[in-house]
Amino acid sequence: MTIAARPGTYLAVLSLLGLTHLLNDLMQSLIPAAYPILKETYGLDFVQIGMITLTFQIAGSLLQPVMGLLTDRYPAPYSPVAGMMFTLSGLVSLAFAGSYAAILVSVTLIGIGSSIFHPEATRMARYAAGSRQGLAQGIFQVGGQAGGALGPVFAALVIVPWGQPSLAWFAVSALLAMLLLTWIGSRQRQISAEYFANRARNRKAGAEPAYATPTILTGLVVLTLLMFSKNLYGESFRSFYTFYLMERFGLSIPSAQMMLFVFLLAAAVGVLAGGMLGDRIGRYRIIWFSVLGPLPLTLILPYADLFWTGVLTVLINLIMASAFASILIYAIDLLPNRIGLIGGLFYGLNFGLAGIAAAILGALADTYGVEAVYRMCSVLPLAGLMAWFLPRIDVNANTENPAEQKT
Repeated sequence: MTIAARPGTYLAVLSLLGLTHLLNDLMQSLIPAAYPILKETYGLDFVQIGMITLTFQIAGSLLQPVMGLLTDRYPAPYSPVAGMMFTLSGLVSLAFAGSYAAILVSVTLIGIGSSIFHPEATRMARYAAGSRQGLAQGIFQVGGQAGGALGPVFAALVIVPWGQPSLAWFAVSALLAMLLLTWIGSRQRQISAEYFANRARNRKAGAEPAYATPTILTGLVVLTLLMFSKNLYGESFRSFYTFYLMERFGLSIPSAQMMLFVFLLAAAVGVLAGGMLGDRIGRYRIIWFSVLGPLPLTLILPYADLFWTGVLTVLINLIMASAFASILIYAIDLLPNRIGLIGGLFYGLNFGLAGIAAAILGALADTYGVEAVYRMCSVLPLAGLMAWFLPRIDVNANTENPAEQKT
């Protein structure tokens, strides 16, 4: 039996990558968290709210595959630092934007910053993971999910009482992230050398399989469609959950923002738990559970009272988020020489598809009301049946013992 080489896991690097992901996604989550303030200040309708999200998400998606391709060919360990400069300028610009057009320009800059950050950060998480890919992606993504969850909290505690200019205070987050990313970039040469040496040993031992083009294409298409169905449902919460709570249950903006925080925090728990379980029981099983598991809960949600709305939304997001790490690792395993491209495509798809969804949902909310949108979205987990067509490249659970941890 062929024994694969097992490199160590750089937990310190992964932890700091997770922290920088938290800071990055915290800053971008301030955009939807500030929607109630912007809507009231500028008299925006739901279509315009959806267009803000669409503009931000497109800016954050179109560049990501391009950046991924470039960094696959020409490694750029310090490119995330440059991305943070765009985010910094966009955040300050949004704080002092005086018109709808200025808001769109500001969120475009933040989107560009995010598109530069994700591909290279995904590559570094892969390099530093060793044999614990699920744990590594779980740590990296839990940072992003936690950052997204903190946006509504800061909106309730800072932006609502202090107003739009208080967004500029969060520029400190961008400066801290730039310092951390500079240190991480300095470690990439050493860690990547070990990663490629291990891959060379595995190829020589026949422990790294190569997949046929139809298998790769089928896998990527199915994963893309699954990601779209998840994003379409998830965006109904990220952009419109606060409005839903205020319209249906009469909550104040701070109360609605805190419920959004609890909802998003569940995703942080879900991605880490799903990543760790994927290492043990296999990516395929995790993906199936994640895409179909929420269906009974989403069907009940539109008819629940306030208490059960909170409970159900936490459970739904916990289950839905559990497959994010497995989907990304699955795609990278299909194309291991294109980590930057895969990271750019799948984080880019997260942005772009969610932006399209937000524009569609905004138009539906204006026409039929926010509550009707949630009833229509309740059947979306049925799209998880597409997982039937996913190639079985990951049948068995990982039974290896954890590799040696490194700092």
